Amino acid sequence: MKNTISQRVADFLKNFPPFNFLDQYDIEVLSEQVSIIYKDKGAIIFTENEETHDSFYVVHKGAVELRKTAQNDILDMCDEGDIFGLRPLIAHENYKMEAITHEETILYAIPIATFKPYAIKNHNVGSFIIDSFASNTHNPFSKSHSGKLYGNAFDDENNVGEIIDSDNKILDLQPIKYSKKIITCSRAATAKEIAVTMTKKNIGAILVVEDMLPIGIITDKDLRNKIVTGEYSINTTADVIMNSPVITYSKKMTITQAQMAMMKSNISHLCLTKDGTANTKAIGILSKHDVMVALGNNPAVLIKALKRVKKAKAIKPIRTKIMQLLQGYLDQNIPITLTSKIITELNDACIKRVIELSLAKMKTPPPVKFSWLALGSQGRSEQLLHTDQDNALIYEDVPEELQEKTNNYFLELAADVNKGLFEIGYEYCPAEMMASNPKWCLSLNQWKELVHDWISKPGKDEILLSFIFFDYSLSYGDRDLANQLSDYIFEDIDANPIFYVHLVSGALQSPSPTGFFRQFLVEQDGAHKDFFDIKRRALMPLADAARVLILSHSVKGISNTYERFEKLAELEPQNKELYLSCSYSYKALLKFRTKQGLLHHDSGQFIELETLSKLEKVKLKGAFKTIKELQEVISMRFNPGKITL
Repeated sequence: MKNTISQRVADFLKNFPPFNFLDQYDIEVLSEQVSIIYKDKGAIIFTENEETHDSFYVVHKGAVELRKTAQNDILDMCDEGDIFGLRPLIAHENYKMEAITHEETILYAIPIATFKPYAIKNHNVGSFIIDSFASNTHNPFSKSHSGKLYGNAFDDENNVGEIIDSDNKILDLQPIKYSKKIITCSRAATAKEIAVTMTKKNIGAILVVEDMLPIGIITDKDLRNKIVTGEYSINTTADVIMNSPVITYSKKMTITQAQMAMMKSNISHLCLTKDGTANTKAIGILSKHDVMVALGNNPAVLIKALKRVKKAKAIKPIRTKIMQLLQGYLDQNIPITLTSKIITELNDACIKRVIELSLAKMKTPPPVKFSWLALGSQGRSEQLLHTDQDNALIYEDVPEELQEKTNNYFLELAADVNKGLFEIGYEYCPAEMMASNPKWCLSLNQWKELVHDWISKPGKDEILLSFIFFDYSLSYGDRDLANQLSDYIFEDIDANPIFYVHLVSGALQSPSPTGFFRQFLVEQDGAHKDFFDIKRRALMPLADAARVLILSHSVKGISNTYERFEKLAELEPQNKELYLSCSYSYKALLKFRTKQGLLHHDSGQFIELETLSKLEKVKLKGAFKTIKELQEVISMRFNPGKITL
């Protein structure tokens, strides 16, 4: 007779991570060892510095506060399905916070000794435990905790070296697309039967299986070389003419890996199995033709295609392929640092080609040198999705009598470029921060005068404009013009230190991602009511802080947010761990937004929280941890009362 209590426990646990990663049998076995604990409101579950228990806890009903005793600060509020008290699994040291019931509460105590084997064996379970533990530490991405679950590492950013070849050229990282409709035969099937099947199914290879496992493969080439030549009769069985043993691989292959595998073994088909060995069921067949088709969508081919287009609108289908490439990289779990570099290069190539086509339509060449600047997220090499345009144009200074004519030329050029960018998928900027706007198409001296006004007389609008303009990259034209403007900006900031105070004030205006009890703060009205704004509440606070700090060190040439944090970690060793955590958080948030945008075919800015899993919410909250500490650092450093003007 079944234990009805443990069955109820199992029915509850299977709805929440990490238990939902286990199969039903394992959940039922685990549930038989679970203890059920009732606590009144205000009851202490464990105290700060107390020796760890032999169990961790799941909230069945009620709520539990996690707090630091000295500060009396509530660090987290755990409700139904949340897990806490994980330190015995990770750190083997006394508790670093106390747990007190917020109301009447029923807990499930999960024995460490019983649960540990599941955490080691199941990658998803282990990953969730690491993320959950990190979300309640002072620094969620501290190296002291990273990958410490029994020596396992779950950081997908650690494998960058494996996807760059010896010449430091980026390999083709697209995931393979293979046929899942596998046609098989037994070892007793005749060559004639096999040929009839292959002709009927219009396939180039058939898998020979025994007990559901692949033992050989026969291709159309084998039939030509062995049967049609007369070497064997048409009644010869499969086990005689098949290629055996089967060379098998995992489905988690890139196109480059597939190419290399085929060349290495001189074969035209790969058998893909569940675990990459012949000891598990076949799940797909990959042919050389599949690889060749896929190669038509790799970065090098797309760059060549861009160079061949004659009209801007012909770039739009290429941008669609770039988005397919992006989706493939995310599916393969390619590090976001590498993914963003590749996609940024392709986006830059699209912009450059639009400018080249617009220049070709002008009646005369440019009267003077100019620079086309990408601003905002594209300027930071972080614009992975289709968003709106942010750009500006700088041209060489000319005598006053030529100013109007020169300006008109570049405004005409910019209007055509902005139109071309719109045609390939870049929406017009609602605030008109585009080079076709006369305010954003100026000579070098005019830009210097404008920037000086922003820095010397900063108001709310000027701070916003300066934020955008400090994140730029050269898309096309003369680099020296852009460099001259950069030099001037840093010189002017040094002469106006009060500007940092205003920058800090602007950076701290971004709304908090979570409320008092760490619940997500959502939009209260408008078209996105009840949605979470990941751009304004999570990405912008980190990007704004990185900008302020990197400018304070007068570092030029680094506009990417996570690269800024990595540079800051070098410049300020005392804050190294915080800055590296910020870099990691920003990459995690950028990746999350990109996935959401591709999933919902939008910019990924507004997220419907109800569609997120518990695991996704835990990871998001973990990334938020660094924001508060970072904002405290810049608030203290640039306190107006501590700056000598």
